[in-house]
Amino acid sequence: MRKQYLYGIIASCVFLTSVLGCSSKESKDSVNQNGSVSIVTTLYPLEDFAKKIGGSHVQVTNIIPAGTESHDFEPSAKDLAKLSKANIFVYHGSGFESWTEKAASNLDKNKTKIVNASDGLASGEVSKGSETKGEHDHGHDHEGMDPHVWLDPTLAKKEARKIYDAIVSADPTHKEEYTKNFAELEKQFDQLDGEFQTMAKQATKKEFVTSHAAFSYLAHRYGLEQISISGLSPEDEPNPKELKEIIDEVKEHQVKYIFFETLVSGKMADVVKNEVKAEALILNPLEGLTAEEIKSKQDYFSVMRKNKENLAKALGAM
Repeated sequence: MRKQYLYGIIASCVFLTSVLGCSSKESKDSVNQNGSVSIVTTLYPLEDFAKKIGGSHVQVTNIIPAGTESHDFEPSAKDLAKLSKANIFVYHGSGFESWTEKAASNLDKNKTKIVNASDGLASGEVSKGSETKGEHDHGHDHEGMDPHVWLDPTLAKKEARKIYDAIVSADPTHKEEYTKNFAELEKQFDQLDGEFQTMAKQATKKEFVTSHAAFSYLAHRYGLEQISISGLSPEDEPNPKELKEIIDEVKEHQVKYIFFETLVSGKMADVVKNEVKAEALILNPLEGLTAEEIKSKQDYFSVMRKNKENLAKALGAM
């Protein structure tokens, strides 16, 4: 009820903002005054891809602040007022952001091009095929489907293609430059995919244990098996019986490493790690970057390569 009330207020504000404008200051900050394409994204990889494709001709804003766990994010009226001014709105979809469908329905489609980046890419069969005793459904927002499509570089490339198409549609004048940038980006995705393929072939084991079930697409692509301690949402913690099953499975596979994340507290993973005397490693689902990662100029590819290094250590592929 609280969310419905909030969405009603936000929708009204967005409508009034688009029709009347909220203030003279916001009017001065409106998009395209410098001739660039204004893009608003909801996920760090989408932001990164848009910047790499658009270069100096785009102005990209990720609506979720750095260091914020995306499952917990709810946009403010100010956020959605900014969104109403964008030329392109790129969201991930597949149930990842609970608020985007409502927000998109209130946008002026003649002013803002809306891109569902995962449309046609997400597959319930991938999530189903990656299930283990450790993956449970406690009523999370993703309805049983893992939305983390971008962790498979081949699918991330397809998401980037949708962004490229939207940018070219919004600004055909610079199509040649966008096409060149996207071709370079495609090469980077292909190279990254090849590196993961090589690592997976060298692995002496296939099972890896994660704090939550975010890595079904990565596991599926490279023939690996994800054992997750929490569900698709970090809050989907196992009950005592399920936790015992997970611990027994981890012991059965003689797992020496438990993967944690940078933006999520892994209390249950800590319990399993301590019980089986395992070592902690980071496996980053790339939902967002920390302030430190941004400061050190990390991007999608550098973080994914760090994921590959840590997986290689856990899977005996060093």
